[in-house]
Amino acid sequence: MSTFVLVHGAWHGAWCWDRVLPELRARGHQAVAVELPSDDPAADSEAYLRAIDDCVEDPGSTVLVAHSMAGLIAPVYAERRPVRELVLLSCLLPLPGASWREQLSTSRPMADEFYSGYLPHQLKDDRGRSWWTPDVAADLFYHDCAPEDAAEAASRLRPQAATVLSEKTSWGGEVPSPTRYIVCEADRAVSGDWAVQAARTRFGAHITRLHTSHSPFWSRPATLAELLTAQHRGREYGRPPQELTQ
Repeated sequence: MSTFVLVHGAWHGAWCWDRVLPELRARGHQAVAVELPSDDPAADSEAYLRAIDDCVEDPGSTVLVAHSMAGLIAPVYAERRPVRELVLLSCLLPLPGASWREQLSTSRPMADEFYSGYLPHQLKDDRGRSWWTPDVAADLFYHDCAPEDAAEAASRLRPQAATVLSEKTSWGGEVPSPTRYIVCEADRAVSGDWAVQAARTRFGAHITRLHTSHSPFWSRPATLAELLTAQHRGREYGRPPQELTQ
């Protein structure tokens, strides 16, 4: 039995795992969802790390699952307190010595349609936080959901503060925990090609694929739970990053 600690991405909250938690528990595991202070401009990465730590009782039995923006934070946590497994679900990824905004200036980690079709519609409030109108969010994040499910999720999104995106990561590049990266092949937010290369070269990660939108926790929770609880053993975790990229 493992304890799954689930960390949401930008604009979301712990609520986004509501459909996955019972699926994990039905498979005999413990599961808890983290609530990040992501709408608070005063909350830096250390505040995010404290929120995760509040939900982790025993790192050695913890599977830490990060989605999207949480991929910038979860590796820092796993470097400090090695977990049983680190799972990166359609994640942004840290680069030692750089902030996420600096990565954006030198590469194209987001999907092509994100830059052309969605980013021009992103809005900012008077505190500098970004947000999406529900119609744009539904199409960007939940396009494989039933319309009523997409509308429900989109209506629950909140503004995202830019603080952690502007900070240089404190991740030093160590990968002490076995790491999986789950690529969502119909993702309109994160580039799958970028993710595979970055996950392999930076983490030596085992790559798994789902044919879903950016949000399989909402569109296919049972499938995601089955994948999260699958055991990946053998040489994949022990191979050096350079071998994985060949």
